[in-house]
Formats: sequence, structure tokens, C-alpha cells
Amino acid sequence: MALATERSSPVELSDEQRAFQLEVRGWLELNAPTELRGRRLPRYRAPADLKVVLDSWTRTLHEAGYMCVAWPKEYGGRGLGGVEVALLNEEFHRAQVPRTTRGMGESLVGPSIIVHGTEEQKAYFLPRIIDGSDKYCQGFSEPNAGSDLASLRTRGVVEGDEVVVNGQKVWTSWYWDATMLFCLCRTDESAPKHKGISYVLIPIADNGVEFRPIKQATAEGHFAETFITDARAPLFNVIGGLNNGWKVAMTTLGNERGGGATTQHTQFEEELWRLVEDLKRLGKLEDPLVRERLAWAYCNVEVMRMSGVSLLSALAGGQDPGPGGAASINKIRWSEYERRLLELALDLLGPEALVTGEGYELTPWQQTFLQTRTHTIWGGTAEIQRNILAERVLGLPKEGTQ
Repeated sequence: MALATERSSPVELSDEQRAFQLEVRGWLELNAPTELRGRRLPRYRAPADLKVVLDSWTRTLHEAGYMCVAWPKEYGGRGLGGVEVALLNEEFHRAQVPRTTRGMGESLVGPSIIVHGTEEQKAYFLPRIIDGSDKYCQGFSEPNAGSDLASLRTRGVVEGDEVVVNGQKVWTSWYWDATMLFCLCRTDESAPKHKGISYVLIPIADNGVEFRPIKQATAEGHFAETFITDARAPLFNVIGGLNNGWKVAMTTLGNERGGGATTQHTQFEEELWRLVEDLKRLGKLEDPLVRERLAWAYCNVEVMRMSGVSLLSALAGGQDPGPGGAASINKIRWSEYERRLLELALDLLGPEALVTGEGYELTPWQQTFLQTRTHTIWGGTAEIQRNILAERVLGLPKEGTQ
């Protein structure tokens, strides 16, 4: 599959960018493991045999300097800009191998520390993310503080040079191999709603942090309830300073909602062509009504591709599209599209889509369908994203105001 930049030629690459692209391509040709090429990977937890291969591949990427590549060089990254990161992602897509990363540590916690942390915090925490010593999961949402995150009730009390945290979180993902929890807690009960909140990095092992997996419709337990009882963290682990965590959290959420927008169309493109192949196998591809519905999906993937190209062009031109509006638009677009695509897929596949394997083993389409039910909720609901666009981009009055 051609690169988006080559297929449509909207972005003129510099000599340095082209050289980087060819460097990555050549390295992947020599090093990409054959056992991963073209293999469909689970979205979440990998089975034991596959995890061994992925862990080995992750070590290879780390040794070659392909971890945390967008971080500044002074903090252990490669200082790659948006164009270079997009080219990197495209080359991994071309080679049909996953670009494994340090997960939430790389995409969410690290960028927040770089923006809001002290130099001492950067020197300590960032290398531990890069080398895999610290693996993070998120402690933001609570049973009564989901979309209204600022109403959280988890408390942090300063005792000497530590903060002691008590409370409950929910929808904690990537908890099963995490060593650290990045957590929001209220450290000043008298402060206004969006003040008095602190962003704390809490060690997990033997520290009063208990995960209780939430069994999902797929029978997986990708999310967990998190119970925090007298968990202790040094004040050194408070990013952005006490009572200033809301600002740090907004940096984290901006990265969560907008990350990878330049190249994420590739996963939806692959998904669409897998559906086309299955419909061809079932002899349904020549049906004009089926083709019409597939055309809807194709057009949406192209919109996402061109949106990514537009963002890439802005980055290449030295423009900063900003995390707020762009991130919310991206989150709405892909989450609502994939929900509808999987509804379409099961409808078009017909009776085959209703049959499970032995022991209620779900097919990949069934599993993805159930997973996509939550896409418009986590990371900020679609309704919240629309409010952000209305208020911060269009300048409309807030809800409930005249």
C-alpha cells in the first residue's frame, strides 16, 4: 500500500524527511520479525505465545532508538516532528508489523511530564518510561465522576514529604502489567471545583492499590475497578505542583483524544478491506446495495485519511493545529465511524455473524463489534467533545447560560 504522502502528493517532503523515511524502511526490511508480518493482533491483551514475540520486538525497537521518538532529544527521544512520526507509522504499516510503544507512559504521562514537570522529575521519570522500568495505567474516572471529571472524590492528604491517597477509580485499562498509576486526587477540599486537584504518580506494588477486573461483553477484562487504600507517593511524584493537577490532566487528555490522527486511518482501511474480502467469499460483493453501503465506509476512511494529510501538511508547514478542537474532532469522527462500521459489518455478513465458536468463542468481527460499543464514551464522551467544540472553537455560550 502506498504512503498517503506518495498516493496523493499533498505534502512535499524535505531531503531530510525523505532520508529518514528510507532509513526506517531499510531498517524494517532487515529487522522486522517474519512471525509478526501481516499477523492480526488483538487490540488489548495478547496471548502468552504472542506476548513473548511482541516483548522481543519491543526490546529490539528500544535498542534501535524507536521508543518515545517524539520526545525531545534532551529527554531521551529522537525529537521527531509530526511529519517524521507520521512517516514512521506509515513505514511500519507498509512492513505489516506493529510499532509497539511504551503505551500510556509514552503517549500520555511522558508528554505531561515534559510540559509540566520539573527538570529533576524529567531526569528521573522519563528514562524509566523509555527503558520500560515504569509501565503506567490511568486513574482518572470514578463511579460518580466520569465525563464530569472535576467532581472526583479521591482524596490526597499530605503527610510529611508524602501524599497519602484514598478513593476509588473505574475503567482503568492496561492495568495487568502496570507498575505505576497516574492518578488525579483532590488535595484541597476548600478549593473551587477545578482547583485543588493534584496529578500524582503512584507506585502500585504493595502500596494499597487493588484492581478488580470488570468482565465485558466479550468475556475479557480489559478494564478494572481500582481501589486505593492509603497508597503513598513522595511529593516528588506530584506533577505540576500540588493543587495544579487539572492543567496537567488537560495536557494528558489532549494527547489521548488526538494522538496518531495523521495515520490512524490505516487501521480502519485494513478493517474495511478485511470486510470486503469476507463479503467476496460469501458471494455478496456484487450486490449493488452492499456496494453502496461499503462506499459509505470507504468515503469515511478517505475523509479520515485526508484529515490526517491536512494535519500533516500543517505540521510540515510549521503550524500548530492545537490539541483542543483538532483532538475533539478526531475523537468524534473515528469513534462514531467504527461503531457504525461494525453494525454494518454484522448486518452484511448475515447469519454467519450470529454464530460463535465452541465455548462461545467470538469471531474477530463479533469481538470488535462489542468493543466498539464503548468508543464514544471513553476518553471523553461524544457529547462532551461536541460541547468542547461549541464553546472553545465556535465561541458559543456554555450549556445552561442565556
